[in-house]
Amino acid sequence: MTRLPDFRLETYFSRWEFTARHHLTASDAQTMTVAELLSLAGEDRGVLDNLPLGYTETFGDPALREAIAATYDHAAPADVLCFAGAEEALYLAMNVLLDRDDHAVVVTPNYQAAETVPLALCEVTGVALDPDRDWALDLDRVRAALRPNTRVVSVNFPNNPTGAVTGRAEFTELARLCDERGIHLFSDEVYRGLERDPARTLPQAADLSPRALSLNVMSKALGLPGLRIGWITCRDRELLSRLERAKHYTSICNSAPSEVLARIALGARAAILDRNRRLIDRNLPVFDEFFAEFGDLFEWRHPDGGCVAFPRYRGPGDVERLCTRLVEEAGVLLLPASIYRSELTPTPTDRFRIGVGRRDPEAGLAEFARWLRRRWRPQPSTIRTNDAIDRTR
Repeated sequence: MTRLPDFRLETYFSRWEFTARHHLTASDAQTMTVAELLSLAGEDRGVLDNLPLGYTETFGDPALREAIAATYDHAAPADVLCFAGAEEALYLAMNVLLDRDDHAVVVTPNYQAAETVPLALCEVTGVALDPDRDWALDLDRVRAALRPNTRVVSVNFPNNPTGAVTGRAEFTELARLCDERGIHLFSDEVYRGLERDPARTLPQAADLSPRALSLNVMSKALGLPGLRIGWITCRDRELLSRLERAKHYTSICNSAPSEVLARIALGARAAILDRNRRLIDRNLPVFDEFFAEFGDLFEWRHPDGGCVAFPRYRGPGDVERLCTRLVEEAGVLLLPASIYRSELTPTPTDRFRIGVGRRDPEAGLAEFARWLRRRWRPQPSTIRTNDAIDRTR
């Protein structure tokens, strides 16, 4: 296997995620405790007490697969394969779908593995979302990127890091185009359910096409990353069987307690998603107020879906230095544009990712504001030479 590059996001997080005082770039919705989740369990409340802690089925607990299948319109439990999170699913899917003589198309910006894993396997063409049109997807550019040997088109909506959601007509046409060419549409749907306008919720790719793969996970929209349960739904059962055999070389099977807790959460999915959407709706005016004060430094827009956004930095210096100094001096963590650098397409260098799905962002934003006021709007008598130099670079 070709050696993969360092995972920039995880490398950055390994340095700062658990040491920064204010995690303002979280990609997941507010989590809950085991006790809070069990309070939603109903008849399953006592299942964990007598749960054997042995190996589980590689495909996943049958009752969990049934609960997952129920979230689709045209999928059966046999069309679901569970994984240890979404990353394992993405990694194995690309290794099963792609070979050295193949070609893939990947929409950017994206979660790094969506690009680097295919690039380790075959030729890849990037198609960039257009930041000047609210991160719109241009289907003509996707169509132009296709080749006779294209095997996969990889997309992510609601998008990480931009929060963009493409139109239903465009997404349906993309699925049709892939079917017409015999291409597998790989659709990362981990933020589905957190659309600000429910009418913009896209169909799931696995419902649109028997060849498509829908990736999802407990981590993002449901806010339960500690469970480490993800899945791929695909109605091509021969392909799903190949994926299951590939999983024998990685996690083999999932955690039995996590599968039970994931099943409980899916049973309460509507209530959890409603809670998380209400939390985001409550948070967005707080972010609006912050960015309004610093409108000369930032360009801000709400995400269409999900719980991350990708504001533009318009101040002095560059966004990389901004994020570094902010976390070092104020303990406020953001993700700079370099984390989302693409080898395939030009990508913005003046953006940063901010999370809007965690409870009580006020403290982090207040510290961010205090730091900005000290650095960019100090009283003349308090300006230090180093600060003046930094502000004019």
